[in-house]
Amino acid sequence: MWDDGHESYYPLEQLRRACPCASCSGEPDLFGRMSMGPKPRYTAASFELASVTPVGNYALQPNWADGHNYGIWTYERLRELG
Repeated sequence: MWDDGHESYYPLEQLRRACPCASCSGEPDLFGRMSMGPKPRYTAASFELASVTPVGNYALQPNWADGHNYGIWTYERLRELG
């Protein structure tokens, strides 16, 4: 629940497929072009949440059952999705 009383619900598959880490979403190279790694391969465990780790006072880091734990979701970005 947010400070204003709003509640947000996030489908786990949607969160994982939108992972903001450089491996999943890419990152700009020196010239501003988006550089992508190999396309993620998902399994059933890819959409199971093992735990969530707080990152300071500004974000959450999902730890997925398949071992992926690189994406950091800011509260601002989560609120935009919800």
